[in-house]
Amino acid sequence: MVEIQKCPAHPGALTRRKALSLGNAVVGASLLASLSRAHAAPSADSVIAPPSVVSSPPRIWGPEAPVAFTPDPDILFYDPSFSTVILDNAPLVQAWKGKALWLEGPAWSSDGRFLITSDVMGSTQYRYLPEERCMTVFRKESYHSNGNTFDREGRLITCEHGMRRVIRWEHDGRCTILAESFEGKRLNSPNDIVVDAQGGIWFTDPPYGDRLWEGHPDAPQDGKPTKGNLTWNLDLEATEQLGGQAGQETHVFHLDPETRKLSSVLTGAELSGPNGLCFSPDQKTLYIVSSEKGARRPKGGGYRNIYAFDVQNAALSNQRVFADMTLAGQKLMPDGIKADRMGNLWVAANGPLGLCGVFIYNPAGKMIGRLRLPRSVSNLTFGGTQRDRLFMCAENTIFTLDVATQGAGLS
Repeated sequence: MVEIQKCPAHPGALTRRKALSLGNAVVGASLLASLSRAHAAPSADSVIAPPSVVSSPPRIWGPEAPVAFTPDPDILFYDPSFSTVILDNAPLVQAWKGKALWLEGPAWSSDGRFLITSDVMGSTQYRYLPEERCMTVFRKESYHSNGNTFDREGRLITCEHGMRRVIRWEHDGRCTILAESFEGKRLNSPNDIVVDAQGGIWFTDPPYGDRLWEGHPDAPQDGKPTKGNLTWNLDLEATEQLGGQAGQETHVFHLDPETRKLSSVLTGAELSGPNGLCFSPDQKTLYIVSSEKGARRPKGGGYRNIYAFDVQNAALSNQRVFADMTLAGQKLMPDGIKADRMGNLWVAANGPLGLCGVFIYNPAGKMIGRLRLPRSVSNLTFGGTQRDRLFMCAENTIFTLDVATQGAGLS
């Protein structure tokens, strides 16, 4: 029997339960069952609530976790259409946890069958092997790398906060600098990046790398002190001095990979704090996240919304709010985003426990479901040999979920 019921922890949310029988014991019930009842010895007709992110005691993750309940109590349904992309018998899994500080920029290599991810604060790139659940250092020093993607030839393209540039690693090991300046000024801190069907490269360039833990402060300019009166060139290696120059206005850029022509498609006046971005499956729409708390200018896009744009000839038009990231009366912060083959948008959500995790919107901008996780998610991507496994980066942890859809992009 399949039941759709209200979730008492979050009014308005729908969570699907499928009763599973084992002898006379029945598993699966309300998440708000009392602690004493949860620990009592089950009788023939007892009902046990599966542990969840919001249960007490909370759900156990990682190698010590017990056999997972399915359907997973932390996969929440807001619309029946969510069932078309979710597998009933696939639980959320903590696949890896380690010494990294802040994982970002996950990208799947179809050739190598591994996941690349950046530890922005640790200034290291890692390679995760899902079959072995093994993480190895891929590149150290990575100059506070953030976003990663693979182009149509399988070459890794990386955004570097520290060196303020976008680079591409060739198959023979050479490093090609694709972009490092615009109109005579160094880039700020290239953040997230995607490649379109024609090979064009799109990336956001907010100023987030001017923080000590993600790069280094800007050089002083116009006689003004640095932000927080920080010493901008203290203890920097000579190679990174190039990155420690004055920043410039925020942009979203398009880069022609052949001519290396860099074009601004959006400025900070049009969208403040651009962060994650991805294309719809038909590539007619580009979604861009704003991670700013508010617009910096009266007409600028911001307020931690997800914006949609029409795409034509490497230009954007018809800016509109796609989703406002509001849940239970709270505004969460969106970060990385990816689309699936059905046009649904999977969004990394930062916020309080019980609300943070991953939001899933249909192409019309309606939230159809979410994944409730024990910490905020910075970025995510689809991978695996059939691109049907969702990889989610959350601080020093990678969570996974096998799904009934596939990622729409290259990585």
